[in-house]
Amino acid sequence: MPILAPIGRVFLGFLAMTGRLCQFAGASVSHCVRPPFFPRLVTHQMIEIGYYSLPVVGLTAIFTGMVLALQSYTGFSRFNAESAIAAVVVLSVTRELGPVLAGLMVAGRIGAAMAAEIGTMRVTEQIDALTALSTNPQKYLVAPRILAGIMMLPLLVLVADIIGVFGGFLIGVYKLDFNAVNYLKLTFEFLEPLDVISGLVKAAMFGFIITVMGCYHGYHSDGGAQGVGKATTNAVVSSSVLILAFNYLITALFFGV
Repeated sequence: MPILAPIGRVFLGFLAMTGRLCQFAGASVSHCVRPPFFPRLVTHQMIEIGYYSLPVVGLTAIFTGMVLALQSYTGFSRFNAESAIAAVVVLSVTRELGPVLAGLMVAGRIGAAMAAEIGTMRVTEQIDALTALSTNPQKYLVAPRILAGIMMLPLLVLVADIIGVFGGFLIGVYKLDFNAVNYLKLTFEFLEPLDVISGLVKAAMFGFIITVMGCYHGYHSDGGAQGVGKATTNAVVSSSVLILAFNYLITALFFGV
């Protein structure tokens, strides 16, 4: 029993945290669909999440597409299958790499910012002040961020898909000497609507995960500056792990056999 007790404490603590997180997420989602609404706050968060994340997502996508084309050529040239490079690039970017890398980049940028901002408000008692003013903190602080995340991540991923495929096109045409028309023809032949739709569904789910985890860890932070730093780290780590886990689940849902 002394050996099993620490394991049991960790497991029970994990279950308790999971329950608190589910309650927090459920309450936040209910505030997203119940008035009053704060459209100006939602618009502000959409700009913060979407517009200001475009540079890092775009750079990540174009270099990923370029590297993917180079690595695919290195492998496929051994089997005289260079013509499959266009298909591999477009399918890999739209199904997996676009949503996952965009989600991870936004988690590192936005998830950390949300946790730090809300955590600072918690330790400086600004959230308590909102409650004293009869303003629900979850409706005012959390709901606009969740709505903005769900709406903006699919748009970011759509841009990342285009830029990533374009990066593969640049390498294929200008470095590997593919014919531009044939490369584009092969790209559109192998691309199907379900490939893009699955990536956008993943993006919406990732946007929900990033905003919920960032807001949750910031909302429940304590202990001053050290607590805010811990909340920021936990928000990024938990968001990244959940993004990878739900990426598998959604892929199995769409393409599982």
